[in-house]
Amino acid sequence: MKRVYILFLICFICIYAYGVKHKPIIGISCSNSELSSSVSKSYCDAVNRSGGIALMIPVCTDSMTLREVVGCIDGIIMTGGGDIHPSYFGEEMVDECGVPDSVRDIYDIHLIKLAAQHCIPMLGICRGEQLINVAFGGTLFQDLLSQFPGDTLFQHRNADHEVILQTDSWISNITRVDSFVANSYHHQAIKDVAPGFIVSGWSNDNVIEVIENGDGYPIWGVQFHPERMFEDNYPIASSIFDFFIKKASTYRHAKELHRKIISIDTHTDSPLDFKGAYSIGNRGQYQVDIPKMQEGYLDAQYLACWVRQGELSPNGRLKAKNRIDDLIESIYQQVERNYESCGIARTTHDIYKLKSEGKKAFLIGIENGYALGKDINLIEEYFKKGVTYITLCHSINNDICDSSSDKSGPKWNGLSPFGKKVIAEMNRLGILIDLSHASDATFWDVMNLSEVPVFASHSSSRAIYNCDRNLSDEQLRAIAETGGVAQACLVDEFLTSNPKSSNIEDFMNHLCHMIDVAGIDHVGIGSDFDGGAGVKGCNGDNDLIQITMRLIERGFSDEDIAKIW
Repeated sequence: MKRVYILFLICFICIYAYGVKHKPIIGISCSNSELSSSVSKSYCDAVNRSGGIALMIPVCTDSMTLREVVGCIDGIIMTGGGDIHPSYFGEEMVDECGVPDSVRDIYDIHLIKLAAQHCIPMLGICRGEQLINVAFGGTLFQDLLSQFPGDTLFQHRNADHEVILQTDSWISNITRVDSFVANSYHHQAIKDVAPGFIVSGWSNDNVIEVIENGDGYPIWGVQFHPERMFEDNYPIASSIFDFFIKKASTYRHAKELHRKIISIDTHTDSPLDFKGAYSIGNRGQYQVDIPKMQEGYLDAQYLACWVRQGELSPNGRLKAKNRIDDLIESIYQQVERNYESCGIARTTHDIYKLKSEGKKAFLIGIENGYALGKDINLIEEYFKKGVTYITLCHSINNDICDSSSDKSGPKWNGLSPFGKKVIAEMNRLGILIDLSHASDATFWDVMNLSEVPVFASHSSSRAIYNCDRNLSDEQLRAIAETGGVAQACLVDEFLTSNPKSSNIEDFMNHLCHMIDVAGIDHVGIGSDFDGGAGVKGCNGDNDLIQITMRLIERGFSDEDIAKIW
């Protein structure tokens, strides 16, 4: 009954919010008592004054209820409160630690992880900041007075103090100051910052006061209480809440847009693991699955059947064909096991129909024409099995063409005689010719021979980063002039010279440059998830909505974003 009540309340507020100029709904975590869930009125007032709609999230440990609640909000504030049990950061409790509320700890940490999975903007305040740090692998001082190294200048439990800001951090950029005076009502504080987070501000006795996610996720935390400063019309407080509500508005905009458009990711290598324990219907360790598609608001995804190239011999070609047959079969098995939530698509109509039924669409591609061997008839056989694109080669020259990555040099100086027949047959059947991995000579041979538009399923910009797997501006313009599309890729080593530091902004630079060169109608997204892709800020289907949020922030119109997707 309690779950039904909570969901009814959420639905009512969501319907109300939709009618109030699409204001973002901000979930606010509650404190817990035996008889009630409650929150200080100051949090709600601060949200409302900055243009959001405050929604209290009653304390609950039912994961399904919390997941549905999180699916209805556009931002979340993790509020202040009591101490966090030190077992969550691997320590024994000291005498100075307060008595934790185990139910609230479970509820709060679950909320944080669910919101993070959805890329929902999150602001942690006091205990909320500490909990964010703990949830992502950081640690705390259980008691500042007894554990903090050095001399503290004051008791943090109840005092005003200076907060010194890191230059060019989120908080210094929005407040436009180097420091300010803040309140303080705590005795626990961050000790070791969680992986992926950076410190943006300290008290004048070096206690961590402000954090932000450094990997590009919309998560921020403050140790002080800006909602109480808001009551005094303090501009620092209003700038923090205005910033957060704006981020939540962008998230809401992105969600609403995705509900209206069709979004397609044109390349993943997920079928390589379909024969194991991988279930596309369950949220798991892989980058692609239906729950993550739902969280990231992705409608359709190409599943590429990749085959490693072996010898150009009858036996090698037979092994490749058998491998492709097994991969295609595994796709159908996965979809059949999850028929209530997905289906195979071969046409645009199929994708629209599946979306109207509330299902995700999967499309089938073959990565590496080595699978064809020298048998032209296999193209039609694969077409009848649902294959709608073939990547002509992979990282080694094959019977069809030269690869961009073969260190031995060209074999055919572009397309082989057999490759030219392959192009004609793919044109006849209506199978997309994928030029990702193709050498420059192969690219231009195909452009001269193909009678229909071609595409690159997962290749970024060579002008931004000079990599043989990326497309030159000349190639991008050629694809556009013939009506094709080039899909920007999320493989870190294709984006920058330092792959370990590659992040979503690096990807956005490639995507936006490609749009500038080829035009909005001729650029899209092909992640290459489960095939080596993933950057900081976009590392799975659930993170793809982050791309849309950044496109909105860069000023792209809804119509243009729809074209990109």
